[in-house]
Amino acid sequence: MSIPYEATGRANQKARTRQALVEAARRLLAEGHTPQVEDAAEAAGISRTTAYRYFANQRTLLQAAHPDISPMTLLGPDAPAALPARLDAFVEAFCDYNFTWQHQLRAALRLALEPGAARPTLRQGRAVAWVEDALQPLARTHPQVDIHELAVAIRSATGIETLIWLTDIAGYDRAQATRTVHQTARALLSAAMSQPR
Repeated sequence: MSIPYEATGRANQKARTRQALVEAARRLLAEGHTPQVEDAAEAAGISRTTAYRYFANQRTLLQAAHPDISPMTLLGPDAPAALPARLDAFVEAFCDYNFTWQHQLRAALRLALEPGAARPTLRQGRAVAWVEDALQPLARTHPQVDIHELAVAIRSATGIETLIWLTDIAGYDRAQATRTVHQTARALLSAAMSQPR
């Protein structure tokens, strides 16, 4: 089994170099670029040869620059316990997350859309679990609702892909886009809750 380059000798210095490359990639992403390893190297003031010791290709660089938070929930400890307020709190937090990390998420989408791209390793599907967490009160109040199926529907209508369409194509600002996905999530929840027991 091979040992990553940064794990051998002078570990602290190598960790700083790796972090400098990641931060440079994040800055470039924030400027609207999808950086190659050599772009991050130049921006960080590090030689290309050195950069490729840390990141063999663009995909591994962008994986490192991807949002590294993966909480079990986007809801805080003071989140509402009942629906629809609990779902509203989640959608607000999810929109904030998507807008905060939009440059990295857009880069992940671009890579996923490349011809021959494998299942996108940058996109882990954790958002469906976040929606399921927001919908947990349904298990008690509306046991007839398939929470996973509803979570997938809400995720498809509220994620970064939808926000990109609303801002880039429809021309909405962030507030309008957030309001729209709130309304869509509420409508999907209402339709599910109206199913006969």
